[in-house]
Amino acid sequence: MTVVLTNEMLQGSGHARMSTVALGQLMPMCLWLGPDHTILSMGPTLEKIIGGPDAIGKSFHDVFLIGRGGARTCAKLEPTRRIHLSLRKKPAISLRGALVQSDGGGFILNLTFGIHLTEAIREFSMTEADFASSDLAMELLYLQEAKTVVLNELRGLNRRLEDARRSAEDQARTDALTGLSNRRAFDAALSSALVDRRLSGRPFALAHLDLDHFKAVNDTLGHAAGDQVLTQVARILREETRDRDVVARVGGDEFVLLLRDILDPAPLQALGVRIISRLEEPVPFENTVCRISGSIGVVISSNYDDPTPEQMMADADAVLYQSKREGRARCTIAPPPLGQQVVTEIRTAG
Repeated sequence: MTVVLTNEMLQGSGHARMSTVALGQLMPMCLWLGPDHTILSMGPTLEKIIGGPDAIGKSFHDVFLIGRGGARTCAKLEPTRRIHLSLRKKPAISLRGALVQSDGGGFILNLTFGIHLTEAIREFSMTEADFASSDLAMELLYLQEAKTVVLNELRGLNRRLEDARRSAEDQARTDALTGLSNRRAFDAALSSALVDRRLSGRPFALAHLDLDHFKAVNDTLGHAAGDQVLTQVARILREETRDRDVVARVGGDEFVLLLRDILDPAPLQALGVRIISRLEEPVPFENTVCRISGSIGVVISSNYDDPTPEQMMADADAVLYQSKREGRARCTIAPPPLGQQVVTEIRTAG
């Protein structure tokens, strides 16, 4: 059965008849061309994206390019089951469809957006009413949106899982009371610092701090007072160290500090004195004050040939207890090994 089209209504003997309005309702992106490729009529959606009725009477080639990508031309129209077009004013958005010849030598095209559906909907503010009821475009768009929603939700879930994993790792490496690193985190940092020293020679110092008179605070004022003192100690240590240093609580009233890029005893001694001075400031608790002090032992990585974490920790602990034996409230820095001292003295004398 042949379909004959006119702007109003074409009738012919033995022919079915259909108005261009009805055709536009059936195929909102149809295009009717005359034999000379003049645009005679178009569906409402195509009219919307081309820019209104002003395109009626224009040449097809003034509005469209045939082909896609680098193959766009002004080639002659030939009836085909598949044709690719693009709008001259929006060349990034491609169209595809079928082209058939109508009675009288003209052409009828029925077009769709294909892979550029999403861009076209956004560009031309299209709605479901702009598509034929039989067009699968909206279903495809819904599937794409559903896929996007699912992927976004999965990405969000992965982020939440990653955040939870990091939070769990942070908690596993953090002292719950003070918020400082715990022994596990400090052991990892010390091992990493030793590897860095072997590879690049980057020096560091290890300081072991033990609080003096802390047991008396716990025994006389209770654990709540002790907790307040420990929190104050943690704050002092954070303020007296740098972001690249590592401060950890490794026991009830024991702390260790990994101080990077330091090998001169003078600034280490000054830091130790400053920390001890601040520790001796009274800590208010309820209607009284808590008083403590601290003893510190320090070892420097440059004083070793190839130290282990256990060796450095043991040496720092030994120097710490030397501070305690010598009266507490002091910072002691381990001297270089005897052989190294002799070499240093010879070089100085020379």
